[in-house]
Parts: sequence; structure tokens; C-alpha cells
Amino acid sequence: MNRRSILLAGSLIVGSVWTGSALAQSKASAPDRNPVEIGAVNWGRDLDAAFSDSERTGKPVLLLFQEVPGCAGCQKFGREVLSHPVLVEAVETEFIPVVVFNNRSAGPNRQTLERFGERAWNYQVIRFLDSAGADIIPRKEGVWSVGGVVSRMVEALAQHERPVPKYLETLHAVTDLDSHDQVAFAMHCFWTGEYRLGGIDGVIATEAGWLHGREVTLVCFDTEQLSVEDLARQAAQVRCADQVYTGDGRALAGLRGGKLDRSYRTASNADQKRQLMRWNAIAKVPGINPMQLTKINSLAPQSVPDALQWLSPRQRAWLVENHQSR
Repeated sequence: MNRRSILLAGSLIVGSVWTGSALAQSKASAPDRNPVEIGAVNWGRDLDAAFSDSERTGKPVLLLFQEVPGCAGCQKFGREVLSHPVLVEAVETEFIPVVVFNNRSAGPNRQTLERFGERAWNYQVIRFLDSAGADIIPRKEGVWSVGGVVSRMVEALAQHERPVPKYLETLHAVTDLDSHDQVAFAMHCFWTGEYRLGGIDGVIATEAGWLHGREVTLVCFDTEQLSVEDLARQAAQVRCADQVYTGDGRALAGLRGGKLDRSYRTASNADQKRQLMRWNAIAKVPGINPMQLTKINSLAPQSVPDALQWLSPRQRAWLVENHQSR
């Protein structure tokens, strides 16, 4: 993994946390007086009621143990992780969220700490429980990033045999940097490359750029879903692989090879996601991530409804409410 790949698949995530926080805060049910340490989630406080709801709905309980008021790290977790609009939506929609203040010396908070063997005044811990109060996945400390929390949310849903919504899968994909690799394809037009390559299963993000004087599309893909050889073959099938540039410069799928090196340059903003040129509002959708933009760029010319399936329900509602559908 090199820095360029991380930037391609992750740079917009940071911006989305902040530009999208208004969505989570604007929901009618979202508490606007939450302590900063617990973010924008509409938390429950009655754990037994949550277990009853879990039994009725089949949804797992997401139980947060958090220091309130807390240290700078606790506050950062609330501002940056528990206020990410897509993560907030998934927590509130796919789980039954409950928060326990871990720095109370008595009362229900203290009783819950003792019930689950949690330490007082500890850093934040999130546990995923079934309706009987058993851990769905093993307890884990030190999970303090958007990607880390989302990964465990996806794992818990899968283990609990609950469907993982597509919008949550995209957030998981763009933050799971260990599974990322990249390759660049030269062709007559990088707009075409982004359009045709972005729709391939396993492609996480695309970017229009320049390499050795040629227009190229830089592709970040999930190595657990797609091999570079298969990606090259599919690119050739849609005539987007005059030359393939990899980290080691080897030829793939019978195509002319080249080295993806530091001479690569990102094209201008005006050349990115050209299929969305007349749909500027899509980039303003709260919490939208690079994979969502990539898939929508590939699908929108044929079917806007199909493209919008990559957004969460609240993201789609934002487009409607703001009269900014295509």
C-alpha cells in the first residue's frame, strides 16, 4: 500500500465527515443537545427495553460505553466518528443503539458496567449484542476510527444474519485500506475510463489523470473481490486498456505494460466524474464517499434510479428535499 492509493480511496472521506454532519444534526429525531462525546446518534438509555426491541425486530443492540464528560480523545471520537452522517444513519437504522456513561459511581450506568465487566473511566468501547445480551462478535478495545467501527458493524450484521445495506458496504470498502490496490489504464479519453471502469464489481474508486503524457484512469480496487489480472481483462473488453500501468510495470492480460510511478498527475477537478458534470448537487450529498460517486458516475447516464441505489435512504431524501435531483 502506498500513499497515493490511500489518497485516492480515502481523501474525500475526511471532507465528508464535516460537510455531511449537518444531515445527522438536522434529523428530527437526532438530539441537538448530545454531549460531544456521544456524537449525533439518537441513543437509547434503557438497555432492557433495547433487548426487548431487539427480540421484536431482530436488530442487534449496539452498546456504547463512553466517558461523559470525557477526555480529548473521547470528544474527538464523538465529533469525528459518531457524527459521520452515514455511520449515524446505519447505527440508528440497522441497530438499536444504547449508551452507558462509564464514569458514574452509582445507578444504572454503574450496574451495566458491572453486568458486562467493563472498566470504569475506560476509553470508549462498542459492543454488539443479541436480544439475550450475548456478544455477537468478540469484544474489542481500541476501535476509534470510522473505518474500524464500520468494519465491526458489517461483521456484526453478517454474523447476526442481517443484510448489510449497500451504502454501508461502500463506507466499509473505502475505509478498508489494507485490501486496496491500484492500477492505471491509458486510453483515448479518461472520461470514458471513469465511466466504463467505475461500474466493474470490486472497483472502489476512479480518478482521471495523466501519466507519461497520456490520459489515464487510475483505479483503486478491492483485492479481496477482484484480481488485477481480471480487472485488466475487463478493462480491455470495454476498450479502456491501450496500456496498463502497475507498480512493478509488468504486462497483464496480454496488454502492453508500464510502470505506475511518481510521474502520475491528477487531472483537474473539472475533468473528474465527467458524467456528473450537469449534476453538481450529487457531490454535495452529506457523507457521500468516493465509491458512491464512482458508481453513480457509471450508472447515471443509463438509469438515475439505479445510480441512486448506491445512496442511503437519508442521502436520497436530502436530494429530494433540496430539489436537487437530476
